[in-house]
Amino acid sequence: MVFTVRHVVHAELVRLHLGGELDITTAPELSAEIDKLLDAGHRRLLVDLAELSFCDSSGLAAFVRGDDQAGSRGGWLRLTGATGRVERVLRISGLDELLHFDRERHDPAPVKDR
Repeated sequence: MVFTVRHVVHAELVRLHLGGELDITTAPELSAEIDKLLDAGHRRLLVDLAELSFCDSSGLAAFVRGDDQAGSRGGWLRLTGATGRVERVLRISGLDELLHFDRERHDPAPVKDR
């Protein structure tokens, strides 16, 4: 399955939409997109996983790296929308708590710093 990453800029954050499979071969694409957004001055990244069908440890590492990079610039990376196997791997790894995973966060307006 093909991996896709696209983003939409909102007033308070950027929402990234991931689709397909996030693994060792596609995680660098996500990291590059995160780097590009951070370099452009965006500090708050909400990653929507609703269309992601698979995520391995490389994908998890890309999320943590993105949060570290955003945090070093005064921002954050948060996760939303994961279901099924993707949600399960977030919960088992503990990243659901670390990255403030919220399955229902669809409207970017109420997202605030934590």
